Amino acid sequence: MTKNIFIVTFLFLAITGKSQELKLEEIMKGQSFIGNQPTNGRWSLDGKKVYFEWNPKDELGTSTYFWQKGMKKPEVATLNEATFSQLDFKSKPASDIVYYIEKGSLYSYSVKSKSITKLIQQSAPISNLQIGSQGGVLFFEQNENIFKYTTKEGTVLQITNLNKGNKRETKPEKESFLTAQQKELFQFIRDKEAKKKWNLEKNKTYKSDFAKEYFYGKDNLYSLKMNPNGNFATFILIENSETKQEKMEVFITDDGYNQTPETKEKVSTSNFVKNRFAIYSVSKDSVYYVNFSTLSHIQDTAKYYELYDNLKKKAKEDKLIVAQAPVYNQDGSVAIVEIRSQDNKDRWLVSLNLDKGTFEEIEYQHDEAWIAGPGIPSYSFSSGNLDFLADNETIYFQSEATGYSHLYTYNLKTKKKTQLTKGNWEVRDVILSKDKKTFYVTTNTTHPGNRNFYKLEVANGALQPILTKDGAHEVVISPDEKSLLVRYSYKNVPWDFYIADNEKNTHLVQITSSVTDNFKKYPWREPEVITFKAQDGTAVNARIYTPKLETNNKAAIIFVHGAGYLQNAHNYWSNYYREYMFHNLLTDLGYTVLDIDYRGSDGYGRDFRTGIYRFMGGKDLSDHLDGKKYLVEKYGIDADRVGIYGGSYGGFITLMGMLTTPGEFASGAALRSVTDWAHYNHGYTGNILNFPETDPDAYKKSSPIYYAGNLKGNLLMLHGMVDDNVEYKDIVRLSQRLIELEKKNWTLASFPVEAHGFNETYSWIDEYSRILNLFNTTLLKP
Repeated sequence: MTKNIFIVTFLFLAITGKSQELKLEEIMKGQSFIGNQPTNGRWSLDGKKVYFEWNPKDELGTSTYFWQKGMKKPEVATLNEATFSQLDFKSKPASDIVYYIEKGSLYSYSVKSKSITKLIQQSAPISNLQIGSQGGVLFFEQNENIFKYTTKEGTVLQITNLNKGNKRETKPEKESFLTAQQKELFQFIRDKEAKKKWNLEKNKTYKSDFAKEYFYGKDNLYSLKMNPNGNFATFILIENSETKQEKMEVFITDDGYNQTPETKEKVSTSNFVKNRFAIYSVSKDSVYYVNFSTLSHIQDTAKYYELYDNLKKKAKEDKLIVAQAPVYNQDGSVAIVEIRSQDNKDRWLVSLNLDKGTFEEIEYQHDEAWIAGPGIPSYSFSSGNLDFLADNETIYFQSEATGYSHLYTYNLKTKKKTQLTKGNWEVRDVILSKDKKTFYVTTNTTHPGNRNFYKLEVANGALQPILTKDGAHEVVISPDEKSLLVRYSYKNVPWDFYIADNEKNTHLVQITSSVTDNFKKYPWREPEVITFKAQDGTAVNARIYTPKLETNNKAAIIFVHGAGYLQNAHNYWSNYYREYMFHNLLTDLGYTVLDIDYRGSDGYGRDFRTGIYRFMGGKDLSDHLDGKKYLVEKYGIDADRVGIYGGSYGGFITLMGMLTTPGEFASGAALRSVTDWAHYNHGYTGNILNFPETDPDAYKKSSPIYYAGNLKGNLLMLHGMVDDNVEYKDIVRLSQRLIELEKKNWTLASFPVEAHGFNETYSWIDEYSRILNLFNTTLLKP
């Protein structure tokens, strides 16, 4: 009988090993059991201290800690010091004075004297602080307009005069009988009227230096930015459109009344928006728009259009695009704009002539699936790594042209494009030195599952290793670029902070110790990262947890990570730390556990990333079937005793495994699962499956709800009822299909107070108790 299971009890299980006992109710406490790891590392402005957020005492929240040389351990920072350390400071190179905005007011700070000066405080908050190319000139945004502040004089000038709505036209009132009579009878009245008209005409010849009002109608204004020399401002006007939002029902509320907040827009071509890229010229006191219709490939259509008669015959038209705010060289004489098509298959870089409102195309990238990769955001309204080098005429950016995201430069004068990094690995992050002559890059050069740190000279492109041991290094460089603050972790070693000199093959010195004594008592496994061949010949990486010979039960459980574009078969501490500990528990029980970086995962280049295009539940699922085959052939696993589980995208793959390959898995646990992609969000889904209106076949073959009739084996579904990412409605709709199809071998556990990521320990315990019970009752021999 189908059951809708609510949280009613807790199951406390203990798995006994020789050296330490693992308890489910303990490991599901997460970081309270492991130890809360520090985050958000940063340097003080003078480079003498480092700050980070930490909760070593497992209090209700984190506090800001600091450390400096000579200290035995970090200490809690004062509230003022903590707040100051997190501000966004702006300054000219090598300047002692920095500027920042706090609570809508403008301040300056001297690094040497540590003195703070409040420069501007008004009732209307200011934001978007920029440093001008002229000494002592700042620009900021207030009430959707740009203002110029000159530090020497302390003067504030409004540069733009942009206004939402339409200008009100003053219509002359209809002349009354008495007014007309007065004019007719009295010369005095006629002379007075003539003088008034003469003054009005004279005033029209007077040119004010205050910017003219510009009204932009009902559109919404975004990305307002001044160029450094103060001659031009740019902004984007996006058509105001009302798109229907999904709603979510909240049952457990403070006042006892249900709430129905809006959550997200569903994927649809109706989310495309018309927009205009505008330039305001200070000298001309006018606004004009850039026409991007001459971009190359602007009318190209996607290849999948050939699959549909209505799209094949569609008339050619310009793609809807969106241009980002410009990136400027130091004096503001050159502006580079990144442009993306809203179907996210095209990316352009153009050099913009601000005075003429024209452009020159310098780089075009196309991906028949979707534009993305490290340094290249996967959403069309985001911009990638892009900036100028020291010569002010060379830009750098990233591209997947070779199949892996690498670093390139382009000289605007010589029009020469140079690839700086090469190989079957990715540039994960880029930091440009203060003199703009050296890059510091994070890569996975030594292994797809590592995050290495190198120095890269612009002049010769040579990589100098700084941090290359297995694991992951998240690096923040000190202001003088002589020291490094490093957050490091390994497979079975959680994140902590370290200090190192910025030199070749440097040595890490640990400054935080996060793990608890209870966590240290258990011999946590270092899961081997293995590689097996998928049926199409692609190499697929996975973490494997193998039990001791004497406890091996010949059953296996395959874990499916979430997000799709995420990596978990790596050499550092997993974001799935509860699952990592659960896998240790399962291995103690005798299970073999396989955790696969399936097609669509991060870290393996463009072809691997886009392997799920137009068919989620295709190669990503077959990779799991091939993983199962690998377990059977190499590890002697019983093919009839393999289970599968995962959350979010992992829950989706679990459902596809149970419903499209019935019998392959004896049981499956699907957590917070997408059941119908036409009901998921726009940016993520539109990249991979295009859009329901244009590519309905991709949605139908990728959605588990269409295969509900194939269920075989035991299916456990678990879902938070206030999930604003994958709504609870998703699992309700699938449940209704299973009921209508008279399927019996499934259960649903609902968690009334949980969102997409669970927060409450009791919910985690309940959830994983059910999962463990499912596998113990379906995979173990009687």
